[in-house]
Amino acid sequence: MSLETVTSSAGTSIVYWRSGEGPPLVLVHGTAADHGRWTPILPAFEQHFTVCAVDRRGRGGSGDSGDYAIEREFEDIAAVVDSLEEPGFLLDHSYGALCALEAALLTRNVRKMVLYDPVMDVTGEGINPPGLVNRLEALLEAGDRDGVVDTMLREVVGAPPEVVEYMRSQPAWQARVSAAHTIPRELRAGEAYRFDAERFGDLEVPTLQLTRERQPGNFRGGRKGRGRNAAELPYRRHVRARARGDGHRDRVLHN
Repeated sequence: MSLETVTSSAGTSIVYWRSGEGPPLVLVHGTAADHGRWTPILPAFEQHFTVCAVDRRGRGGSGDSGDYAIEREFEDIAAVVDSLEEPGFLLDHSYGALCALEAALLTRNVRKMVLYDPVMDVTGEGINPPGLVNRLEALLEAGDRDGVVDTMLREVVGAPPEVVEYMRSQPAWQARVSAAHTIPRELRAGEAYRFDAERFGDLEVPTLQLTRERQPGNFRGGRKGRGRNAAELPYRRHVRARARGDGHRDRVLHN
């Protein structure tokens, strides 16, 4: 596995971890994560693809900027994709799916794209519990980065206490805590984002949207499913899966 660096249009350094052999597959993680969230399924992808697992801005080896704007995230992913020697596949999760979808409008180097549980408010009812982001910002101001991650997992993801405690015991927890400052800003930006189908009318990238009818264990998927339906893309296919396991992986490998 090698570490690669690209420079986004705003001058921010974005890193990704390269491994495997085959056509390029860019992996874009969601909120409260970094490139390591793909570790359990990485071996399966490495058999078929040259995997490029991105650290989004503000975490891991990637840089950041003082004034956050979601548009910079779109440009970051586009910069990674444009650095590839051939058109690549995109697999992206949650907030990362939103960033990758918008990045597809900024580059012509995307072959196919998978949006896994994209976070979008398509109902206008909000995707976060009322007042949550303000509370997270207060925790961050008080220096309680662990509390930011804990609260996000419990109240946005809907993870039960025993799952949160298990996650806290894993090595990846420290990376989540280190990136805690990115959580409130991403939740706020995701809440403000509005999907406009007309903007994607000329997008010809074949797109598979994956959503889960039921989250793992007792996961509720957040407030009213978090409005997760990326809606009317001209080349989109939507699959709603009932279970975890190899099903999602196989759809990615064979679509």
